[in-house]
Amino acid sequence: MENHTKLKRSIGLPQAIALYIGAVLGSGVLLVPGLAAEIAGPASLLAWGLMTLLVLPMALSMGLLSAKYPNAGGVSHFVTRAFGPRAGTLIGWFFLMSVPIGAPVAALTGAGYMTVAFGWSEQVRVIIAAVMLLVSLIINLVGMKIAGQVQVAVVLAIVAVLILAIVGAAPGIQAVHFTPFMPHGWVSVGQAAAILFWCFIGWEAVSHLSEEFVDPQREAVKGVSIAAVIVGVLYFLTALAAVGTHSYGHAGSDASLVLVISGMLGSWGNVLAGLTGVFICTATVIAYAGAASRLAYALAREGEAPKWFGAVSQKYGTPAGGLGFLTLCFAVVLFLYGSHAVSLTTLIQFPNATFILTYLGGCAAGIRLLKGNRWGVGMSWLSFILTALVFPFVGWAILYPIAIIGGIWAAKRTVMKKVPLKHTI
Repeated sequence: MENHTKLKRSIGLPQAIALYIGAVLGSGVLLVPGLAAEIAGPASLLAWGLMTLLVLPMALSMGLLSAKYPNAGGVSHFVTRAFGPRAGTLIGWFFLMSVPIGAPVAALTGAGYMTVAFGWSEQVRVIIAAVMLLVSLIINLVGMKIAGQVQVAVVLAIVAVLILAIVGAAPGIQAVHFTPFMPHGWVSVGQAAAILFWCFIGWEAVSHLSEEFVDPQREAVKGVSIAAVIVGVLYFLTALAAVGTHSYGHAGSDASLVLVISGMLGSWGNVLAGLTGVFICTATVIAYAGAASRLAYALAREGEAPKWFGAVSQKYGTPAGGLGFLTLCFAVVLFLYGSHAVSLTTLIQFPNATFILTYLGGCAAGIRLLKGNRWGVGMSWLSFILTALVFPFVGWAILYPIAIIGGIWAAKRTVMKKVPLKHTI
């Protein structure tokens, strides 16, 4: 391995579209429709509608920034250019420390679909999740060209199964399932929207891969636009199917898609839903492991992370140091979950605040950096305002970014104490 060599440009438009869709259309489509409906009832569709409208401006603002400033630092790099290195480093660490929890959550969600489908134990779920994470890390080590090609195949399979599930669920949609429409009031719609944010994160992840786009102008803007339309439509229709067939409100609500597909295809539907869950979540983990490892490399390159984070594989030209860091983090999170020290419901809330703060930073950077592009500034403002409206609903999860800030402060004080001060006369 060697430190701080350049990353290879190998991501074309089809791979970029697949990476965007894989990053965004992830565990959320499996986990959240049932959970959001439990919180707000049929009115959760209002939250889905709001978030679907939010998709395009969020996606385009990230795409435009990636096209203009392609860099492995992604949102952290954009914020650095707009507001200085301190702000950029903070946003970078918010995102970097979200993935070690978010990726295992995605893997456990996909593995949970498989265990529900086949009636397997919780221990098997942890093993499947570990295999999914390991495969994703290896794919990222080998290179983004191969990762992109795998992602194209996986995303095509995911979209086909979701369309099948939506079409198959249509006959089971009944008007009675939409009444009462808002059983828990307007506040529940806001709470549902905060959880739904989990479904629409991902645009910022691919920005960290922009340094490896063959043609950033083409891949970033066109890729993100096509992906945003596909993702928005599929999410809303999947939620409509879950609410219309009342596939929530009982044990297994966090696997509502299994119930929709199994109701259509019987036992074969269980198998298909289980495999779909694994594929969807593996696609998400591939994108996020790629993003976080590139960010670790970029932070090390700027001297804002340990030097070994910046190690690059001589053979593959990929950020081996960042992938090593993620491997350690994934192992810790899976151990905590497997030992019942923490639940999936608790884990999924930890990165919510840091992901939202990452988006707020990116949108604010877009407002400043995209001057001269009226559409870009408008999209960034709209994304910033709508994201800010969601933030107050994160609740106790705000403690996680506060802990990260405390950790950065403590680490810098420790380093400063070790470095002797130079006195000048």
